[in-house]
Amino acid sequence: MRKAINHLKKSDPVMAAIIETVGPCRMQFGEPTFHSLAESILYQQLNGKAALTIFNRFTDAAGDPLTPAGILKLTDAQMRAVGLSKQKTGYLRDLSEKTKAGLLEFERLAELSEEDVIAHLTKVKGIGVWTAHMFLMFTLRRPDILPTGDYGVQAAIKKHYKKRKWPKPEVMEKIAKPWAPYRSIACWYLWQSLDVKTM
Repeated sequence: MRKAINHLKKSDPVMAAIIETVGPCRMQFGEPTFHSLAESILYQQLNGKAALTIFNRFTDAAGDPLTPAGILKLTDAQMRAVGLSKQKTGYLRDLSEKTKAGLLEFERLAELSEEDVIAHLTKVKGIGVWTAHMFLMFTLRRPDILPTGDYGVQAAIKKHYKKRKWPKPEVMEKIAKPWAPYRSIACWYLWQSLDVKTM
């Protein structure tokens, strides 16, 4: 991690100032499992506290760690009772069914390229590129991911790099170029600089 931080400080004075303000990198990682992916689907578009409450209720009902069988045994009414929307219930069922059918192979993900991981995960309803990026960063621990679709990263770039408008992906790519090969760590710092809750 020290090597990454030194690189970011040297390559970009704005990032160096952010690192100085935020302090040591305390990126937390999950395991590349079915449970982690189900959790990231549940956390989509929810703030920290609400998501945690729903997640705890959900694991009480489905079991902890989450498994395809544990999720598939719940009825729609049970899913609704823990606070899941109809849409999220559909996403979690689709993830469970595809995993059970062997279409998602979690043990293979670590060997795949970033593009292949994204293609593999986005076969599931409700998993878009953003969720795949979060999975690459926080569970597969890929150090060089730039989630251009992430609201927090966009907001931090707009703020710190003095952009009048919301930055488009190509603008973000250009700003992030010097951060490579540690763009994931730079993004963690951007989130922290806004005090945005990361995964």
